Amino acid sequence: MVSQPPEIALPPTQDELPWDDGVPMESQRHKLQMDLLLETLQPWLAERDHGYVGGNMFLYYSLAQVRNRDFMGPDVFAVVGVPKGERKSWVMWEEGKGPDVVIELLSESTADYDKTEKKRLYEGQVRVPEYFWFDPFNPEDWAGFRLQGGCYEPLAVDGDGALPSQRLGLRLVRWGGCYQDIQAVWLRWMTAAGTLLPTKEELREQEFQRVVMHQMAALEAPPVVAVDSLALVETVAMVEMEYPVVAVVVQILQVHQHKLAVMAVLA
Repeated sequence: MVSQPPEIALPPTQDELPWDDGVPMESQRHKLQMDLLLETLQPWLAERDHGYVGGNMFLYYSLAQVRNRDFMGPDVFAVVGVPKGERKSWVMWEEGKGPDVVIELLSESTADYDKTEKKRLYEGQVRVPEYFWFDPFNPEDWAGFRLQGGCYEPLAVDGDGALPSQRLGLRLVRWGGCYQDIQAVWLRWMTAAGTLLPTKEELREQEFQRVVMHQMAALEAPPVVAVDSLALVETVAMVEMEYPVVAVVVQILQVHQHKLAVMAVLA
């Protein structure tokens, strides 16, 4: 009698695999740095037909890893050429590929591992084309690598002091500024033209400045041109609590309104 071979279980799906180990990120700074990179990259992704960006989620690259319960995941990663949509984990045998770009945020407890074993893992097994690391508390400790001929080659900073990502057509740059009320040196995305990918707050500020400049230009027009300066004052007042400097703009608008009223009387 010929025995039947045991049934081979199909590879597990993301719904069947663990997706949370309950371990938080190392510090608030690390969490905010991850948020900054993801927040600014999401609008960039929205302009494209395909792609995915994620952070602090499990990456599954082999069944041996699953059997050994060797759970690991990048702090920030991006994938091009895949359908958009929510994921619980990144499962390579489901997606057909691994991340194109990985960023690890170093800490005292992870720096050695991120620079050695994890780097070898991304290089030799996951085959991540571009790997970067950055220490939020020591911004001088940052580096980038590109996979060439099966091995990681270090990237040199360009004339703007940035590390290029060919896979995304963007650059990573260290930026000194305030994010979420914390003044620090942050890692940020920058376009090839040298423009930072904006945060949500920066986008709001840009839109507000656009409205103010448009209305200010209208206020400078001849009195025969109809100007809805009252609507502008109301718009400005709505964001005055968020941007205290707007109070100065309101005063300027009040002066312009008075000038227009005088000119109307004299006409």
